[in-house]
Amino acid sequence: MKKAAFIFPGQGSQFVGMGKSLAEKYPLARQTFAEADELLGFPLSELCFDGPAEQLNDTINTQPALFVVSMAAFRVLQAELPAWQPSAVAGHSLGEYSALTAAGALSFADGLRLVRERGRLMKQAGEVSPGGMAAVLGLTAEQVAAICREASDGQTAVQIANDNCPGQIVISGHKEAVERALPLAQAMGARRVVPLAVSIAAHSPLMAPIAADFAAAIEATPLHLPTLPVVANASAAPVHNLTEMKQLLAAQLTSQVRWTTSVRYLLNEGIDTFIEVGPGNVLIGLVKRIDRKTERLAIGTAAEIEKHKAKTEKQA
Repeated sequence: MKKAAFIFPGQGSQFVGMGKSLAEKYPLARQTFAEADELLGFPLSELCFDGPAEQLNDTINTQPALFVVSMAAFRVLQAELPAWQPSAVAGHSLGEYSALTAAGALSFADGLRLVRERGRLMKQAGEVSPGGMAAVLGLTAEQVAAICREASDGQTAVQIANDNCPGQIVISGHKEAVERALPLAQAMGARRVVPLAVSIAAHSPLMAPIAADFAAAIEATPLHLPTLPVVANASAAPVHNLTEMKQLLAAQLTSQVRWTTSVRYLLNEGIDTFIEVGPGNVLIGLVKRIDRKTERLAIGTAAEIEKHKAKTEKQA
């Protein structure tokens, strides 16, 4: 196949029923969910397959749920389409942990424990310092950064959380600062400004109170050098050593997800095919906005895997 990157989704891609078709068709996926249920001590698989949505959307559950579905899809993809080998991997926010696990830097069990702890701490931060997030459509990152500076004061701040693709920026921070930023964005000519239904200000200074605890959790987790390049959110470049990996994972809590720059880095490295491994197709939609010439595939259901298997067998 062409030069491919496997990309792994983050929060916002979850939905009730995710992973169900994989578990029904492939013993390897069933085994992955069973392993996760046992490690966590509760039936996460049932939450993924049957909901309720409110519980699945609670970040303490969303994060491990997305990780497990992505890993189930990755394991099945490796078994069913062994010729599909990535030249690099990347993940959006929580998806970075899936990418690191796919690249051998984390074991499945250690990755799952770490993302569960990340979800727990982020929920805690949201309860202590509730914040807000909003998507700003139709402005450049430079324009949105200027708006954030104007909307921030000594007590409350807002910043870019996700630079997703040209024309789609997510901001995050204190509720008051986010609210001040919205009319400024409209006045600057934003096509749309959409407040997000969250109380957690991810990738903002409001995550700082949990930074030390999360850094300690990272430090306590066995990490290994990845077997292929992992492009980190905070640097938009490959991770070079374990010290840097730990620093970047810790920094990711309060710094922006540089997704546009990460994808452009991969494009410059000759990647022409992006395969989203896990639920949904949010990331390949963003990749399309960054470069329409790319080939883009989603692998998150049994039907998608079987379709590509049939196509590959036909070509062979």
